[in-house]
Amino acid sequence: MFQRWEDLLFLHWKWDPVEIQCTLPAGLTVDTFCGEAWLGVVPFFMRSIRPARLPPVPWLSYFLELNVRTYVVDDRGRPGVWFYSLDCNRSIAVWLARNRFHLPYEHAAMRATRGGGVVVYHSRRRGAEGESHFAYRAASAPVESAAGSLEFFLVERYRLFAAAGPVIRSGRVHHVPYRLSTATVDAFSTDLFSLNGFSDPGRPADHALVSPGVTVSVYALGAD
Repeated sequence: MFQRWEDLLFLHWKWDPVEIQCTLPAGLTVDTFCGEAWLGVVPFFMRSIRPARLPPVPWLSYFLELNVRTYVVDDRGRPGVWFYSLDCNRSIAVWLARNRFHLPYEHAAMRATRGGGVVVYHSRRRGAEGESHFAYRAASAPVESAAGSLEFFLVERYRLFAAAGPVIRSGRVHHVPYRLSTATVDAFSTDLFSLNGFSDPGRPADHALVSPGVTVSVYALGAD
């Protein structure tokens, strides 16, 4: 599939790697940077999603997404992303992602605006009481992250993992390196931590970045 991810906010909190490991399925090991694990919350805009050789369509190809994630390696040593949840405001996209890709998508009522360099983003998961709210903007010129840096560790992930019963599936993701800016975050929410079984961190993110976006190729998930 082809898609474009736009106006991403990467919020990351340092987390106990032992606690993260307890949430992972067999076959995946928490990935750490200088001994620390990380939990990420990432709101963004999904655009022009389409299978190969087909054009985007309005009722499927454009929506909002808000994911909660951590970073792992599989038993072959391949690094990637493990998603705890992916909230989305397009029902058919939720159904396809759950059934075809085995990813934990959730229905949500979402809205967002972009203007003057500021993104204002709201999301309420179906059945949840609270609403996630983010307001963010770039605070520096965008640059590519350096290999070996924390920024590279957190965002340059080219494989995702999903569990289909006891089987771990993985799929490759391809895009040019992100252009990243430090972020000014005027509003943020931590309600998704409790919705995914974690305690509230009780503090602002330890690391915050924004990116204008990338064009992405996503390959089929297999038990490889």
